[in-house]
Amino acid sequence: MPNFEQTSPAAAYDIEAARAAFPIKTISVTPAGEGHKVISFGIPSYNAAKDMDHCISSILEGSKYAPDVEIIIVDDGSQDETGSKADEWEARYPGIVRVVHQENGGHGMAVRAGLREAHGTYYKVVDSDDWLDASALSTMLTILRGFEERDLRVDLFISNYVYEKVHEGTHTTISYRMALPRKKVFTWDDIGRFRFDQNLLMHSLCYRTDVLRAHELPMPPHTFYVDNIYAYVPLPNCKTLYYADIDLYRYFIGREGQSVNEATMVKRLDQQYRITRIMMESYHLYEDVPQEKLRSYMMGYFTMMMAICSVFTKLSDKPGIDDELTALWGDLRAYDEKMYRKARHGVIGWGTNLPGKMGEKTTIGMYHLASKIFKFN
Repeated sequence: MPNFEQTSPAAAYDIEAARAAFPIKTISVTPAGEGHKVISFGIPSYNAAKDMDHCISSILEGSKYAPDVEIIIVDDGSQDETGSKADEWEARYPGIVRVVHQENGGHGMAVRAGLREAHGTYYKVVDSDDWLDASALSTMLTILRGFEERDLRVDLFISNYVYEKVHEGTHTTISYRMALPRKKVFTWDDIGRFRFDQNLLMHSLCYRTDVLRAHELPMPPHTFYVDNIYAYVPLPNCKTLYYADIDLYRYFIGREGQSVNEATMVKRLDQQYRITRIMMESYHLYEDVPQEKLRSYMMGYFTMMMAICSVFTKLSDKPGIDDELTALWGDLRAYDEKMYRKARHGVIGWGTNLPGKMGEKTTIGMYHLASKIFKFN
């Protein structure tokens, strides 16, 4: 994920202020026919001049410059040539590329801006330092166009993504072959079990635009890790799904200062806490989510977020950070006792909160081993 500017990293999340500063206005999706857009790709961009050309080109070339594809570049108050380069792309490909210039608000506000302006039936976020595989994109577009031709409503399109460690020359594919049905429209009742490394992340998701607009996306400004909210909060509103076993999204890993870099995550632990609290307070899962398999998946995802907070608290030397973690777990228990028990007393919760110095070393060691195996940072 690109390194979005952090003008007020410690600020509490104020949803009303975010709505006022970065509103999501209602725009009707363009009806089928002349000018119709089957998909809008939102590209949040902050100081992205070095990387954005590859990202944009991958979508244009992979879609064969199709007129039913829309690319919305959101220049999030960049201080380099991002804005002018975005304008050049729009001038070269009018009707396909559009540009939004806004004051810096962070990744979440850039995602919201793209959604606000989208005319496509579907909306997918592609970060400016990532890219899409051409063959997989062609397949995706064929499938989405088929949905529209048959007037078939699909709320969520899922595909694989690939961790690309360019500097090491390695890559790791995250697929959902054992967890999701293939080549059919399905519901949450049809899903299988997800491994802990198999969460549905922003990179794997393409929502119907109207699903995202129908409910508030509580994306705080000037905060990293909002992609977890994007990949979690809308799920109960998705009634029909489709999984394409294609390696579409190429997720660049390894840039110094990247948000998933271990040292960066320790430094921004307060933001990880903030995102986890927002996810916690989005649902009483065992009351609000009736689909048992979806509830189980979301509980697993949320448990992983609590585990990340626990692990990185152990990696941090910030004074008082242990008390902050204790408060987070206490707040979860007060909010929802059942969610607390599932998160804290399951295998992952137990393994990431081992007591004492030896327990701390064991937890950190297990985390580093998992990182080497699954290549997630």
